[in-house]
Amino acid sequence: MCTLPDGKLICAQNGSCQKWYQSDGHTKTYIPKKNRHLAEQLAIKKYLSLLLEDLENELLANQFYLKHRSPESKSEQLLASPQYQNLLTPHFTPQSLDSTEWMNTSYERNPLYPEQCIHKSVSGNLLRSKSEAMIDMFLYLNKIPFRYECALHLDETVLYPDFTILHPSTQQLYYWEHFGMMDSSVYAQNTYSKLQLYTSHNIIPSIQLITTFETKDHPLTPKTIEAIIKQYS
Repeated sequence: MCTLPDGKLICAQNGSCQKWYQSDGHTKTYIPKKNRHLAEQLAIKKYLSLLLEDLENELLANQFYLKHRSPESKSEQLLASPQYQNLLTPHFTPQSLDSTEWMNTSYERNPLYPEQCIHKSVSGNLLRSKSEAMIDMFLYLNKIPFRYECALHLDETVLYPDFTILHPSTQQLYYWEHFGMMDSSVYAQNTYSKLQLYTSHNIIPSIQLITTFETKDHPLTPKTIEAIIKQYS
């Protein structure tokens, strides 16, 4: 059984030179190049720790899905029943076939960095972040038609909102942008500019534009997503 060294690796850049340190949480000790094996072992330790964290988060997401997964709709079964169909169909209809067709029709997608789409949702979509995968999952489980990173042409500018949503009842379009790095000043400034662009084209936050934000210390939660979906339903 392989035993990894104590502490964690800290990598520091000094010009073109990279230096390694071993930290116990209070002090750090320089690791000379001749002791590269120690740096490699600490790097492996960090990788395995992050991999375990990713797997635990994925397990929680799967457990959440299984807990909230709805069985086959009894109301839709009743609508399909020959005894009730003739009486109920004029008043109650299942999800629009037009909405399903809209969602499944090919569309112009964001061509940039497709290799970053590595997080698979229960819908089968590949997304750029775990938070986007959560939003995707809730939209899918609530049978809300949506497209991921569908092109939106605003005069000479093309945006790719994270989610373009077709309201299943009103057929109105909504856009959902998730901003996941708000603790970065550069990212935050780009976010404000993007929101100004939406507003200048009469796509207003909290009306047609749904926005969610997170930082490292304040991640997006399933509870927040559920509340937003309930608000716009």
